[in-house]
Amino acid sequence: MYSPEKIRNIAIIAHIDHGKTTLLDALLKQSNLFRDNEQVKERMMDSYDQEQERGITIFAKHTSVYFDDFKINIIDTPGHADFSGEVERILGMVDSVLLLVDAQDGPMPQTRFVLSKSLKMGIKPIVVLNKIDRPHATPDRVLDETFDLFSELGATDEQLDFRYCYASGLTGFAIHHLHDVKKDMRPLFELITFAVHPPSGSLDNPFLMHASTISYDDYVGRQACGKILEGSIRKGQQVIHINESGAELKYNITRVEGYLGLQKVEMEEAGVGDIVILSGIPDVTIGDTLCDPKKIVRLPRIKLDEPTVSIDLTVNNSPFVGRSGKHVTMNKLRERLEKEKRANISLKIDDESDQDAITVSGRGELHLAVLIEAMRRENYEFSISKPRVIIKEENGVKLEPVEKVHIEIPQEYSGIVIEELSRRKGEMQLLDTDEHGITTLTFLIPTRGLMGYRNEFLTVTRGLGILTSNFEEFAPWKGPIPGRLRGVLISNGPGKTNGYACFNLQDRGTLFTSPGDDVYEGMIVGENSRDNDLIVNVTKGKQLTNVRASGTDENIILTPPRKFTLETAIDYIQEDELIEVTPDMIRMRKKHLLESDRKRTGTSNK
Repeated sequence: MYSPEKIRNIAIIAHIDHGKTTLLDALLKQSNLFRDNEQVKERMMDSYDQEQERGITIFAKHTSVYFDDFKINIIDTPGHADFSGEVERILGMVDSVLLLVDAQDGPMPQTRFVLSKSLKMGIKPIVVLNKIDRPHATPDRVLDETFDLFSELGATDEQLDFRYCYASGLTGFAIHHLHDVKKDMRPLFELITFAVHPPSGSLDNPFLMHASTISYDDYVGRQACGKILEGSIRKGQQVIHINESGAELKYNITRVEGYLGLQKVEMEEAGVGDIVILSGIPDVTIGDTLCDPKKIVRLPRIKLDEPTVSIDLTVNNSPFVGRSGKHVTMNKLRERLEKEKRANISLKIDDESDQDAITVSGRGELHLAVLIEAMRRENYEFSISKPRVIIKEENGVKLEPVEKVHIEIPQEYSGIVIEELSRRKGEMQLLDTDEHGITTLTFLIPTRGLMGYRNEFLTVTRGLGILTSNFEEFAPWKGPIPGRLRGVLISNGPGKTNGYACFNLQDRGTLFTSPGDDVYEGMIVGENSRDNDLIVNVTKGKQLTNVRASGTDENIILTPPRKFTLETAIDYIQEDELIEVTPDMIRMRKKHLLESDRKRTGTSNK
């Protein structure tokens, strides 16, 4: 067991894609945890398959490295605003944070968000100016901007006197001054051991710990993870679990685990400052107190920001149900979501209101999309509705979530972006164009107005724009916001799409299907070029006669169809549409255009 004076607990926080996980790779590789011939992958802390594919961190991860005679516990946190619930919870487990800032881009919106959370908790950050080997890096300018951000966020004099260093996670070096020799990460290790104070608390006091994160193990059940605030813990020791309502229950600890590099390791005993995972407390949740029966202390609850967006999950009732998915019933969906609820506290799952639908609420569309993507990979098949914002009412006033949107675009596209965001009830806060012709815009816009816009934004800016958003506040309802400008093309019947039919429909709009795709009645097969929905026949073949033609048929040239990912489909659909999610396909359909509805409404299929 390490002496508390030799333990340092830090978290790495930054805007998305500023190099947190890559920097951590360099720290792990240079801490002699791996054999010389051991193969280690890039971004090794991003162990979840969706993290590797999307190139973002979704879950906070813990690791420990040894430097000289110090033990350094490091937590890698997500940079995306939708996963900020992960960041909030772990800040109570650390004594300082490494604030990574890209030496070219400077502080970004998410930098502001994670830094303000840290400053409010009284943490004194260490600033790491990362990627200084990039050709256009200007670390001195970025350092000034970071200092300005600290003072703007109300940092104390002590917090303003922050330590900093320069680094390149990719090349694997850190330096104290720009003219120093670029050798290895030792200067950063030294800065951590020198500038971060050791954990407070004494090994002689009775055991005390706050459950900061929750994990789930199929063998030992729910596990509590947190930093030991006082005393020590060992396997078999008796603890008191104090839950949200204040009830005190006794349990025996069945397993004590810590981290070493990328591995979880079982520990005989752990003491003050150690970040551990404890098993044996079945109903533990975030914010609960674990303490010694000799001295019962109740710690304050950890307050999580509330969800802003929700969707309804329903059983898939399309004609193609069960073609590729194994789990298609409501009971299976409930079981899977209950399992998610045990470990993922920032998601809110409610199936009380309606037996036919389960409402899942989260911090944003990406937050919900990660869960849906995980379920489809596990062979679940279901339908999801258009996301809707969560409305609150205070003193008779209807409130909705508002986001702060930060946009960087080439100047020529600024007019069209400003026009569209204003149409969606956005309020411009900042407009600035630099000497390179890059316009920076800041808008306050209702979350409803931002839904479905990211896709359109990439199209109108030819992929050259950057758009990031953070939840700002709940503000008074802004009134109706216009939805999608164009209608959709809807299949009038089942069958396989035909090249001849697709060719004839190209003039009507953009198709989402290729020749040979299976379609059914009510399925959305394209986007109309006008604002109304149109029922079309995509399965119609060319009529053949027995008269030999004098010439040959002309070759038809088809425009490639527009393909949808889960996120783009969630952005695209309207209130009267659903997304059919299966392990191998994402389809969109109208809610009420099945045969029975058409007979009732007398809709034509021409």
